[in-house]
Amino acid sequence: METVLKTIGLTKSYGKQKAVDGVSIEVRKGDIYGFVGKNGAGKTTFIRLVLGLARADSGSVELFPGEEPMLARRRTGSLVESPALYTNMTARENLEMCCTIIGADKSQADDILELTGLSGTGRKKAGNFSLGMKQRLGIGMALVGDPELLILDEPINGLDPTGIAEIRELLLRLRNERGKTIFISSHILGELEKISTRYGIISRGRLAEELTAEELKKRCGLTTILKTDDPAGAAEIIRRVLGSDKVEARKNGIVAVSAEIKNIGELTNALYGGGITVTEINTSDSDAENYFIRKMEEG
Repeated sequence: METVLKTIGLTKSYGKQKAVDGVSIEVRKGDIYGFVGKNGAGKTTFIRLVLGLARADSGSVELFPGEEPMLARRRTGSLVESPALYTNMTARENLEMCCTIIGADKSQADDILELTGLSGTGRKKAGNFSLGMKQRLGIGMALVGDPELLILDEPINGLDPTGIAEIRELLLRLRNERGKTIFISSHILGELEKISTRYGIISRGRLAEELTAEELKKRCGLTTILKTDDPAGAAEIIRRVLGSDKVEARKNGIVAVSAEIKNIGELTNALYGGGITVTEINTSDSDAENYFIRKMEEG
């Protein structure tokens, strides 16, 4: 699969604080890449580095690897933080102004208005739009010039459920009907889970994990949680008994087992024989949100 965006060891500090710390990711053509992290984790700084709006201390960014940098930028559209709208202009006028600025054909405004659900806004000024409408117009302005890659920074932040659903449907249309590759940052985990094909989890400026949607589903199945006095030793015994590496020693004496346990008695006997005390056993059906939260806390 063709690589559209790749970063290698991307690092940016402000004073003694590393806002982005050695982040390496890969976004492939056709991805909806969900960049997940808490507020302040480094998502916006990372996006600004990718777009050339800030200079990295070290590391590299490759947009459309092999493409001349200026041409690669033209193949990329973006919405960083809040949309930069002309509030005294209509949606059409905003789009046409964008076309003028980048030298694009103004005739594409009609298609973008229809695609973003703003074709019925008429003479209404953008300053009077709802937040959801403003976000859709911001995405529409990022679509001027028909870019192949869209980079969107928290486009659903602050929206009500209706606004979130509208943005979600728009992004799916852009990928499925228009062939766009989308990089979207957010801290709203449940929404990213509904649309993303790949994820990067960022915590305190560092990449905690990168995985596909399929890998996420496998990791969020039925999980058995054991509390012991020696999680590392318990994990080693459990791996041997089950013949599986789907065993993880965590903090606070916790061992998580995502492999099937056919005989829990056999397992606890093996742990007891190894000198390990089990104080608690629980089985839970994990979900993506809990998985993301744990990874962000561990990072």
